[in-house]
Amino acid sequence: MGFKMGIVGLPNVGKSTLFNALTKTAAAQAANFPFCTIEPNVGEVGVPDARLDKLAAIASSKTIIPTRMTFVDIAGLVKGASKGEGLGNQFLANIREVDAIAHVLRCFEDGDVTHVEGRIDPVSDAETIETELMLADIESLEKRLQNMGRKVRGGDKDAVDQERLMKMALEALEDGKPARVLEIDEDDAKQWKILQLLTSKPVLYVCNVGEAEASEGNDHSAAVATMAAAQGNSAVIISAQIEEEISKLEPEEATMFLEEMGLNESGQDRLICAGYVLLHLETYFTVGPKEARAWTIPAGTTAPKAAGVIHGDFEKGFIRAETIAYDDFVTLGGEQPSKEAGKMRAEGKTYIVKDGDVLHFLFNN
Repeated sequence: MGFKMGIVGLPNVGKSTLFNALTKTAAAQAANFPFCTIEPNVGEVGVPDARLDKLAAIASSKTIIPTRMTFVDIAGLVKGASKGEGLGNQFLANIREVDAIAHVLRCFEDGDVTHVEGRIDPVSDAETIETELMLADIESLEKRLQNMGRKVRGGDKDAVDQERLMKMALEALEDGKPARVLEIDEDDAKQWKILQLLTSKPVLYVCNVGEAEASEGNDHSAAVATMAAAQGNSAVIISAQIEEEISKLEPEEATMFLEEMGLNESGQDRLICAGYVLLHLETYFTVGPKEARAWTIPAGTTAPKAAGVIHGDFEKGFIRAETIAYDDFVTLGGEQPSKEAGKMRAEGKTYIVKDGDVLHFLFNN
């Protein structure tokens, strides 16, 4: 499993240009007018991880399979969208299906690219989007609460739990706070997820800057970083223009280009890494002569659950996991030397998989 990130923002902030670059396709039409993206474009990219290449080289793996990340380019949002302005509520269902929101904000000056509000103010743009999502959540909750009464009076436990959570969320939203600020007990996590509130999604602000500002950012991106920190969110600086140019180059040329621009890594890598941190995700590896493969799991996942990411039968019939830490595998030169050095461990059902673990699962068919 990877994860699905929805790219949202006002029209003409560079969403589709960024999407094209990230997925290295021309699937999304990048044009200088609002709503050039009407149906959501979906693209998958391999998650870059230098560790996977090292493991594959040591094991002489024939195939390298990275974990996948899905980007969804969602139609441009405008003020009043929750009431039907622009493309209205068409985008809402698309946002509900993603794991996190990458909120692209225009942090570049360019007189040739119009701004839907006629000025460059990324913090205000962020507030516009947040307000529309909050209004949409309020409307959704009010309707659902009206329809919940009969089930609650009938003693339906799930309905009682959902009503309690909906009232909590509605209170926060009416107080001007997104649903994600609420602390939800583990026992309520399943019911909370069913609500599919737009403002419960984790948010990552993407500051789209000009080429010359890609390494350090500018005053606009600094203002966004301050706002994000105050909210407990994070922000990354990306130049969609640079990402677009990189997407047309061969890997070696792309590396040279980044060095010339004073960048250590691409915006795509920064965005994916920030997404993993945002969603508390980790990676484990399976390695052999046929393939070296990366698998994404939530932090705190037990060995049987991690095995289930490969196949449900692995989880059902789980016996144990043979585990080698990444550093040991690389330092000692592979599985057999790690075994001989006593660095392979047999772990049971309660083992919490660690980021970078090299695993081999034993299970009953």
